Amino acid sequence: MTKADLVEIVYEKIGGLSKKESQDIVEAIFETMKGSLKQGQKIKISGFGNFTLRDKRPRKGRNPQTGDDIQITARRVLTFRPSQILKTHINDVKTL
Repeated sequence: MTKADLVEIVYEKIGGLSKKESQDIVEAIFETMKGSLKQGQKIKISGFGNFTLRDKRPRKGRNPQTGDDIQITARRVLTFRPSQILKTHINDVKTL
């Protein structure tokens, strides 16, 4: 699914909005989420899951081509933990 697909779904599900307004809504949601994550805040979406940032320390690594030791710099990584409701929904197998 792409951002354009999300815009189309918002356009279809919510009557009375133009495609431009639907696109603006989707963009505003993503910009808000990106801003919150950049500030180090967690994002908790009930029934969906949690987005959190983790700080990784610098560590030693190895170049797989040359075998040389290298230093991997410290960085922040984004993690997603799905809610139990989402896990159940995904794993709910319906018999045909």
